[in-house]
Amino acid sequence: MLALSGVAAGVATFMATAMPSGAAALPAPATRVAVSAASAGCGRTPTLTSGTHTIQSNGAQRSFVLRLPGNYDNTHPYRLIFAFHWLGGNANSVVSGDYYGLGSRSDNSAVFVAPEGLNNGWANPGGADVTFTDNMIRAITDDLCIDTSLIFSMGFSYGGGMSYALACARADVFRAVAIYSGGVISGCSGGNQPIAYFQAHGISDNVLPISGARAMRDRFVANNGCTAASPPEPAQGSGRHTSFAYSGCSAGHPVEWHAFDGGHTPTPQDAGSSTSWLPAETWRFLTQFESTMDPGQTTTPSASATTSPPSDGGCTATYAVVNQWPGGFQGEVTVRNGTPAATSAWTATFTFGDGQQIAQAWGATVSQSGAVVTARNVSWNGALPAGGTATFGFLASWTGRNTVPAVSCVLG
Repeated sequence: MLALSGVAAGVATFMATAMPSGAAALPAPATRVAVSAASAGCGRTPTLTSGTHTIQSNGAQRSFVLRLPGNYDNTHPYRLIFAFHWLGGNANSVVSGDYYGLGSRSDNSAVFVAPEGLNNGWANPGGADVTFTDNMIRAITDDLCIDTSLIFSMGFSYGGGMSYALACARADVFRAVAIYSGGVISGCSGGNQPIAYFQAHGISDNVLPISGARAMRDRFVANNGCTAASPPEPAQGSGRHTSFAYSGCSAGHPVEWHAFDGGHTPTPQDAGSSTSWLPAETWRFLTQFESTMDPGQTTTPSASATTSPPSDGGCTATYAVVNQWPGGFQGEVTVRNGTPAATSAWTATFTFGDGQQIAQAWGATVSQSGAVVTARNVSWNGALPAGGTATFGFLASWTGRNTVPAVSCVLG
């Protein structure tokens, strides 16, 4: 067990900081490699609000505290930042510490999550806490507008260990992690994929020694293809910190190492300073990964739908945009037999008005000639009883606009 006396009080005193003088120069923003994607919650009226929420995970009731931007816009995909607490802390401890000092820096540009650990920690038995994180992501992205390529994890001590476990197990989900004074205490399932990686540790840490942190760092130096190095660290008694950015890392996977003259703390301060330098460094690192979404594009999922007027014997069809992201969208058409008799086949037709192009379809045989799209039933969904429906879906590209076309359909 890790003794962390006084940590909660320390985290609660986070204050705004400036870039410290004498810190090592750090590189320009990294090249993005992930493709931004608007989550399913974009365009929906949210049911999740700022505050505490509970979900079921692995048969247990788990909770987390959510913080939405004050001016939340359901058509704007936000960064999603998980902030895990230390041993003996809890979700409210993270909240009272302004999500490790990042909440006030975000200027309403991110959704923050403070999860609650079992027994005030992150033992992650059998990967249970990783699964809990998966379930939180699913619940949040289904309800809120999130840029799924900009999901981050951070934490101190046990929370740093949990963020490390996610770097190992979910490098394909999280864009980057920031680990404060952490250790391999929540496990490392996998740990072979690259991920943008930030780590800070005290040279005199007597809870989780810095030697273990160096080994954690070196795993991702190798995974990310960076040039191996032995970063300089401050002398004991210097009251300073050093910052080192590895060179040669694969595109979009920087590694930064920040060592400080101090012990086990999330709020290291340089001598003569009354505030910690760490929140500013962390926020700079996380926000270098900007979305590639065209500012002129908007997300308009399931709210975008139209129903055709009855035609040819009472056939009607409804067209809906289920989900939308930069350059692509998922559409869905439902055909309804409005006649009093059963039918054995149906055909739906619509004309795109903005150059959209279908790339893939299911539930129908779909062809496109210019702007005109024709969809015919497949063998298993052609027979519709009176009042019966059939639905087919598709993936398509779009640029600039994505207006909803009217659909006509015929039976038989």
